[in-house]
Amino acid sequence: MKVRGRIWLGLWLVFFLVVALTVVARQRASLDTADRLNRLREERLALEAERAEYERRIREGSSRQVLIPRVQARQRLHEPTDAEYMIFRLPLAPDSGS
Repeated sequence: MKVRGRIWLGLWLVFFLVVALTVVARQRASLDTADRLNRLREERLALEAERAEYERRIREGSSRQVLIPRVQARQRLHEPTDAEYMIFRLPLAPDSGS
């Protein structure tokens, strides 16, 4: 049986359609991947902003301006005045015992 021109044309058309569908599927997959990547980048930026806010709050909460009033209120402590400071002097050389 001899293959006619119409059959060859049909085979080439099927081959072209398979290649075109493969290209379209790959492009769709790449667009989906790019979309997911953009969403992940946005989520990362939001998480980094949240982390920066938490770090700022930690720095603010551990500052003397915040801690001193809290300690004074809870523990009934106060900052010592100049008269309340004591300086302990250590001997420079240990006693020889004589």
